Amino acid sequence: MEKNILELRNVTKEYDGKVVLKGIDLNIKEGEFITLLGPSGCGKTTTLRIIAGFEKANAGQIMYEGKDLTPIPINKRQFNTIFQSYALFPHLNVFDNVAFGLRTKKVKRAILEKEVLKQLEQVGLKGFEERRVQDLSGGQKQRVAIARALVMKPRVLLLDEPLAALDVQLRQQMREELKRLQEEIGITFIMVSHDQEEALSISDRVVVINNGVIQQIGTPEDIYNEPESLWVAKFVGQSNLIEDGEFVEDHKVKIDNKQFYCDDTNFGENETGVDIVIRPEDIEIKKGGTGFFKGKVVRTTFKGVFWEVLVETKSGREWKIQTTQTFEMDDIVSLKWNDQSIHVMWKEI
Repeated sequence: MEKNILELRNVTKEYDGKVVLKGIDLNIKEGEFITLLGPSGCGKTTTLRIIAGFEKANAGQIMYEGKDLTPIPINKRQFNTIFQSYALFPHLNVFDNVAFGLRTKKVKRAILEKEVLKQLEQVGLKGFEERRVQDLSGGQKQRVAIARALVMKPRVLLLDEPLAALDVQLRQQMREELKRLQEEIGITFIMVSHDQEEALSISDRVVVINNGVIQQIGTPEDIYNEPESLWVAKFVGQSNLIEDGEFVEDHKVKIDNKQFYCDDTNFGENETGVDIVIRPEDIEIKKGGTGFFKGKVVRTTFKGVFWEVLVETKSGREWKIQTTQTFEMDDIVSLKWNDQSIHVMWKEI
């Protein structure tokens, strides 16, 4: 994944005078699984549609292997798109749905059959060739849509919230299938999602978008562990936000008049124009007074794999903690974390 296959250069888009993309710059590497992540209306689907050719940008360029895509029609681009609705043909069986694109290109029958059967086997639908689309489950329909796209041998596969219509368990299964297929085939996948768990679990890189602007680009680990803005910290995962903290000096912050070591540097000295974030799962909660702050449990919520515990400390600050331990209301506990758990960022203007 060294060479850029796609480059978006200052791409802007507006509808009826409203700017929905505000100068998107993005390089996508060949063979990369990249996800455009953000809330509804942030511009991620518009970006995907511009790449596919369904929409035209008002300004900027989209370069494909160094050449401008703008004048190239959809059917001449080496891309294929999978939609949330699957867009399968209900009057055709599974085989004919997958074969549709090859038939329009007048591929010889022997080659067509070989390629269709190969793709059906790859997505786990061997033996389903004659099955009616109406008789398939949601996950099976999704696999047909994937096979129909891949049989055309695209260089880039575009996926517009492809798993959104599936139930939770099936969605998790299909995530793993998508990642397996992408790694085996080796082509570039660009997926749109509003589901942070989905984006973090299968992407090589995540592009976080809000209000038509890229907020951060990075690996899933970078996006989660080192958010570059308060908005990213709030959108991706949960956070304890300290808005009245202070960056004392390199590797040192102050929270509620206590100093703590951290990994951050270059925010100046005695700087109050910062926000400090600590993730709930990074806080250790104990009974007794062995931690940094002592507090009282004011709420507990069972979340399935962990308990979410809300603790109020003497300063009146409420801390959210995720733990596998159980605590009762009004328990007196203490809170502790390590240096790497503290994340400092400039306040947003």
